Amino acid sequence: MEKIIVKGVKELNGEVNISCAKNSILPIIAATILCPESITINNTPMLEDVEVICKLLAKLNCEVNFSQIDNKLKINTSNISPENTNTDLIKKMRASFLIMGSMLARFGYCKLCLPGGCNIGSRPIDLHLKGFKLLGADVNIGYGFVEVQAKKLIGNRIYLDFPSVGATENILMAAVLAEGTTIIENAAEEPEIEDLARFLNKMGARIEGAGRGKIIIHGVRSLKGIEYTPIYDRIEAGTFMIAAGITNSKIKINGINEEHLRPVIEKLKECGFLFSKYNENSIIVDGTKMKKAVDIKTLPYPGFPTDMQAQIMSLLSITQGISIITETVFENRFMHVTDLTRMGANIKIDGRTAIIEGVSRLTGCDVKATDLRGGAAMILAGLAAEGETRIGDIYHIDRGYVNVEEKFRKLGAEVYRIDV
Repeated sequence: MEKIIVKGVKELNGEVNISCAKNSILPIIAATILCPESITINNTPMLEDVEVICKLLAKLNCEVNFSQIDNKLKINTSNISPENTNTDLIKKMRASFLIMGSMLARFGYCKLCLPGGCNIGSRPIDLHLKGFKLLGADVNIGYGFVEVQAKKLIGNRIYLDFPSVGATENILMAAVLAEGTTIIENAAEEPEIEDLARFLNKMGARIEGAGRGKIIIHGVRSLKGIEYTPIYDRIEAGTFMIAAGITNSKIKINGINEEHLRPVIEKLKECGFLFSKYNENSIIVDGTKMKKAVDIKTLPYPGFPTDMQAQIMSLLSITQGISIITETVFENRFMHVTDLTRMGANIKIDGRTAIIEGVSRLTGCDVKATDLRGGAAMILAGLAAEGETRIGDIYHIDRGYVNVEEKFRKLGAEVYRIDV
């Protein structure tokens, strides 16, 4: 078993390179099933989640090759075996369920175990299945599995009760090869949705409106193999922004789209951060100024992302004043609070609201990565804590951050991994 050790308090300096977005890479890999030709994905971060979905495709008899030299991922699904999809790999990661839309579109059939992932709250698949049904699929839910099949998918108007990212992606992929036109209303607007649509359009799909809440998909007969580079990871970039502030440091972040991070940047400015543009894809984050308490409410994009809630809570736990965070997306996303309080934070939970009264210092101790973003919050808290912080269950962190300890060490932090 491995742990990440963080020794604080130390000022950071230098620059960090952000990887391509985990939440773009995963649906893009799932979408390769739609095309029987070779596809190359550039700048692929070989995260734990990426490895899981690649193993899943390999188990389905796809050719999957990753080059550590240039980080290119090459996938050919021409020999895929659709009958092998009911695998335990699905249980390891919720994003594996995204293969259902592609499998249904290409083969008219898919049977999967119910998906796994971080235990951050109820994330039902009913909206996914609602979309498949409206496209003409029959759905059968059994003990621990779901099965969909259709002789032909026909375009339809689909309204999502909630702008679910996963449902939007799955329905989008299913509709690409459907006959006629599909309209997804109240669709998720995250940049990763737009990136998936851009990838599919380059393959020959006809998708309009992705990222604007109403997506129009004109079905096509086939797609072609391409080479593609996904967008940068806005959540990783936001994590390093907060690292600058929690250590009272000034750092350069390479690989960033400011518009994708506008909700985070504006809230951090309100907190006391300063930002300056270095070039088109790089910014300087100045977190050396006095911070002040802020109130935050997580919302679907373009609101403040739930995936940044845990990280900013670590910052606010040592920011003078009282901050309030309201979590509206997932009902069980305050699991990291227990370990922050063990480090000395003063946080009270009332339903979906966290009341944080800033303390003068945190103290390092043994903590756990309760989930992916909670793990990132523990690293950030450790950077600001006196003494040593030992983080367990770090497999959660590896699901979303590639070479995280190396990136922090390049900035001057004492962060390293040990076997215990």
